[in-house]
Amino acid sequence: MRIVGIDLGTTNSLITFCDNENGIKIIPNRLGENLTPSCVSVSETGELYVGEIAKERLVTHPELSVAGFKRYMGTGKIITLGSREFLPEELSSFVVRSLLEDAEVYFGEKVDEAVISVPAYFNDAQRKATKRAGEMSGVNVQRIVNEPTAAAIAYGIEEKANHTKFLILDLGGGTYDVSLLERADAVMEVRGVSGDNFFGGNDFTEELMSMAAEQFGLELKEMSSKDRAILFKNCDEAKKLCGTRPVIPVTAVIGGELRETAIRSEDYERQCKDLLTRLRKPIEKLLHDTKVKIDEIDSVILVGGGTRLSFIKTYISRLVLKFPCFNINPDEVVAIGVGYQAAMKARNKMIKELILIDVCPYTLGTSVSVERGNGEYESGYYLPIIERNTVIPVSRMVAVSTLFDNQREVRVKILQGESRLSQNNIFLGELTVAVPPAPAGQETVEIRYTYDINGILEVIVQVLSTKISKKIVIEQNPGQMSPKEIEDRLTELAALKIHPRDEEMNKLLLARGERLYEENLGEERLYVAQCIETFEKALHTQNRDTIKHAQVVFTQQMDTIIGVRE
Repeated sequence: MRIVGIDLGTTNSLITFCDNENGIKIIPNRLGENLTPSCVSVSETGELYVGEIAKERLVTHPELSVAGFKRYMGTGKIITLGSREFLPEELSSFVVRSLLEDAEVYFGEKVDEAVISVPAYFNDAQRKATKRAGEMSGVNVQRIVNEPTAAAIAYGIEEKANHTKFLILDLGGGTYDVSLLERADAVMEVRGVSGDNFFGGNDFTEELMSMAAEQFGLELKEMSSKDRAILFKNCDEAKKLCGTRPVIPVTAVIGGELRETAIRSEDYERQCKDLLTRLRKPIEKLLHDTKVKIDEIDSVILVGGGTRLSFIKTYISRLVLKFPCFNINPDEVVAIGVGYQAAMKARNKMIKELILIDVCPYTLGTSVSVERGNGEYESGYYLPIIERNTVIPVSRMVAVSTLFDNQREVRVKILQGESRLSQNNIFLGELTVAVPPAPAGQETVEIRYTYDINGILEVIVQVLSTKISKKIVIEQNPGQMSPKEIEDRLTELAALKIHPRDEEMNKLLLARGERLYEENLGEERLYVAQCIETFEKALHTQNRDTIKHAQVVFTQQMDTIIGVRE
């Protein structure tokens, strides 16, 4: 059985296999290169281009070409190229198909089995879309593996490390992942993941673009798509010079006119200060979740082309208090790890078996009502059942009770996310069970979530008094709420009657509380939720003295949570 490993990247993609004599090898593409740009373009006659040609056409035919579509996997976003429309997974399938064709020419036979990598912070909808992309290309996807895990496999096997904690920072073109893994003998355990699916090396390119456009006396939003594509391409190359020389030369032909400027490297680094902060936050979140200190980490691994920038390496070194490893090409390390995983899946005798223990990247829960006093309840609050970074496979159960007298059914919404409010989390599905009419609170329903390593969620809802149960199995999430849908819902809420909670200080305190709720887990998360609910009750009184006192107390409570984290 021939199984290949595919690193389906935002900027570049690679395909690998295990050679019985030389180990993991990267299969060169039709141009003899290891990296195939994740770009797609269509000609005016409908011909499809993938890879380097499509990358060139990004500049010459921007309306017919696209890159960076991996960011939108699983969102349902429609991407228009000329008169044609595509989903991101359809575009990704063209890239996979191109890689497979190169492999089939290399082997002289058909390839129909693959392992594909994804960012660790991809949610279930994005993972399903990635698997679907593989299937649309004609390959059977044996497994989806997290990119940082693949990188750790590549380093861990090479170094034969044992009892080593790896912190993997994967900064690709459009996504950023942070994972903490620990190896002990033949077991590689993912301790936790964090990241940002809408942040990557391209953001650093766009920062240089903005600086260059300003010096050219141009407005980026007023430039044509072709001129922006030209400037992006030139800035993407120019940024690599940062740190190697005091100034970064940027040239571009815009509107038929040659533009030239020189940007000081230190000015560019200063301009990227906020982007560096975005690098730090997921690391802090991960270490907080896993309760691991910086000095307990044995090895820091840099992955992805974005980590090549010298000031990013310097920033990370200072942040983690050690020099990161990048002795394996950061553009290729994930592909090598995926190749190892494919070889293990094929039970290749040359590869030592390695057991992977993964975690659930997002919290899974349901929607409940909370008491507001005087027997009044408010619906729409999130009840976590399986919290993020819980080792999988896992099964968790919670019990809820009826809310009203003679209530005849209980509806369980299945949600994924970190927000305290149900409406801000991703809707996965729902189950409704009938309950016997009885006084409020007397009927109890058990909700059990079971999540396995293949991303399959099973939900069972059982009424204790009748033993009647219903079950739903969600395979990699059939749907999710888009950012626009969330925004529209929040807009609807904003249109409601103005209330003391909308005063500036109250909004600030609530926003701070919501952030701390999302950053914490377990007892700390429960405590934050209780504090927020108490503060909201004070706001509901609309009594200024009560609210003023509550502001002081709530501020002290949140400062305590921050103090615990530090």
